[in-house]
Amino acid sequence: MRLFDVTNSFSKLVHNQLAGTDAKLVKVYSLGNVTVVYTKAPTHQEILMKSEHRDISEDEIDFAIKTLIKQRPKKTEIIRGNHLAEISVQTRV
Repeated sequence: MRLFDVTNSFSKLVHNQLAGTDAKLVKVYSLGNVTVVYTKAPTHQEILMKSEHRDISEDEIDFAIKTLIKQRPKKTEIIRGNHLAEISVQTRV
């Protein structure tokens, strides 16, 4: 698996996230047919994974966490939905 940086193709999304939230960094990646939005804020990190065709696999979630957050933190909240997954990690209390 490999993440490809496609942030430049989502400039409006990135601008809106930076302007409307506490995010300090927003990056968009492609993981095959899964779009991955990584957001870093002072107190937390978020990874949103979305596919048009299928649910997100556990392997894809683990890969995104290891690649973007570098390790699986002790307090990780994963919310799964139809064709999407949202991973939240608190970095400060």
